[in-house]
Formats: sequence, structure tokens, C-alpha cells
Amino acid sequence: MIIVLKPQIAPEEITKFTEHLKADYEVKVNRWDGVHSTVLGLIGDTTKVDIEYIDAQEIVESVKRVQEPYKKANRKFHPENTVIKISDNVSIGDGSLHIMAGPCSVESEEQIVGVAKSVQASGATLLRGGAFKPRTSPYAFQGLKAEGLDLLKAARKETGLPIVTEIMRVSHIDMFENVDIIQVGARNMQNFELLKELGKIDKPILLKRGLSATIEEWLMSAEYIMAGGNEKVMLCERGIRTFETYTRNTLDISAVPIIKNLSHLPIIVDPSHASGKSRLVEPLAMAAVAAGADGLIIEVHNDPPHAWSDGAQSLTPKQFDKVAKRVFALKNSL
Repeated sequence: MIIVLKPQIAPEEITKFTEHLKADYEVKVNRWDGVHSTVLGLIGDTTKVDIEYIDAQEIVESVKRVQEPYKKANRKFHPENTVIKISDNVSIGDGSLHIMAGPCSVESEEQIVGVAKSVQASGATLLRGGAFKPRTSPYAFQGLKAEGLDLLKAARKETGLPIVTEIMRVSHIDMFENVDIIQVGARNMQNFELLKELGKIDKPILLKRGLSATIEEWLMSAEYIMAGGNEKVMLCERGIRTFETYTRNTLDISAVPIIKNLSHLPIIVDPSHASGKSRLVEPLAMAAVAAGADGLIIEVHNDPPHAWSDGAQSLTPKQFDKVAKRVFALKNSL
């Protein structure tokens, strides 16, 4: 249930009203103070709440029930966009466009530092790179693991770029203490025990959409993290599995405006994993920006033909520079 209060209500009146709701109806009340109004979100069994009585209160402007099972991620509860500050220079969700760029897998210090410097020069504001790699085949390269995390930190020290990398299991959380954004991959979108633990830490989470997940299932996974207390969640559309086999996945561009309508959380688009083909990254990135995405996550490798993983979808630094110029130009024209 959502209660919108009238403007310019005294804080003590709001507090008194909130405590009354908690005591009388045994619900949890979340409060969001916007520029023009205050919104109260009631979570719990609201079937016994008397809407007519609530609506008759002097400080109440409107009240309505919410049917969607996700509450904290719901725009109805939080009308204003969430803005997540990553560093002094990077805030995601504030209307600007940010690109997370780097290799699928961290391979060496020379490689990750070199790529970091090149993507930064082209306008990327975050460095992505895989230290732990979930692979379909048990015989494929699984990442440098802890060493890969250390190399990402070395690249951050050289460039100042915040780092984004994927976590695989609950037991690894302590290792990610100095990671700027923890990525939850598509295969772990419904690893609820991991999501619960990530809800207990104060760190931005990039939650990728599962291979066959509906938008509601995706938002419910975000809800797991937010219900634990961590509301620094970004969603990432990376393509879903369909009957089409020409591309690695099918990028659901419609998810961008849908998420913007349903949720206040920032949304990032991954054109690299969506297509699996480097030549498709630019047009898909342009489409994502035009649709309203808050950012892109793009794979860039110094030598794609010899990449240890996902070389076919990786751009060279020169190709990335061209793509970055075009997407920023498009963003500035909107």
C-alpha cells in the first residue's frame, strides 16, 4: 500500500502518523521524502488497513493498494530515480551516461592496466573485468580468481577507475570488500542465499537479468537484496534466451523503458553478451542509449582473437573509441 502525504507537512506530524500505522496495523513503513511530497510505503499484511479511514486523514493526499509483489524496487513506492554514487566523479542514475568497459577475463597486469588506460582515454568511467568466470564448460578458463582481483585493483590504482567484477558465491564476499561494484551474473540472479547476503553489505550491486527471467522475476531478485537493507542496486539487461540462434542472446531493448516505468532503479545494458558478436555491439549500444539506459557495460580486449574468453564479442580499444564517441554524441543530442 502507498500513502502520498500532502506537501509541507511538519516532520513531527509525519512521524506521529507513521508510528500510528505501525502500531495499529502491524506493518513496516518505508518513507521517501521527495522534492514535492512524502511517500509512505506499507509492507506486510495490509488487508486489514482501512483505506477510507487513512484517506480521510488531514495529512493524506492519496492512498492506494499495490498489486506488484516487489515493493522496495517499485517506482510507486519511490517516485524519484535512485542515484547511486560510486565515486566523486561517477553517479549512476542521475541522467548522465556511464560506460563500464574492459576485458571479459583479467589475464595479466599488462593487459588489464593497458586496457584500463585506453578505455579511460575514450570516455569510460568504470573498469569491468572478470576475476571469477562462470563458464558453461568445466574445461574452459575459469578466471584468475583472487589474483585477478588484485590485478583489477592495480589497474584502479593506475587509472583511478572504479572496478566492476562478478561474484560467484557467498564465501567470496570478504574478498570483494575493496571492489567498487559487485556484479551478480545471469546464472546467479536467483541464487537467493547470495542475494540475501549481498543485502547485508553497503556496496553497489549490478544485478544481471537471468537467461530466461521475466522482468518481474528480475525485480524480485533485486527485492531480495533491498529487503536486506542494501538499496544500492543497478539492473543489467544482457539479453535473454529465445528461439533465435544467430546471436548469442536476444537483447530485450523494451526492458529499458519498462524498467523505467516500473522501478526507480538505474538500468545498464550489456550489448556484448546480448549479441556475442563484436560488429553488433555499436548498433545495440546506440539503441540502448536511445531507449533511456543509464549506462553500458562493454567488453574490450587488446587482442580479441587471442582472448582467453569471449573474444568474438570483444571490441579492440580502437573500435571502442569509435563506439564511445557515437554513444556519447547520441546521449548529448537527446
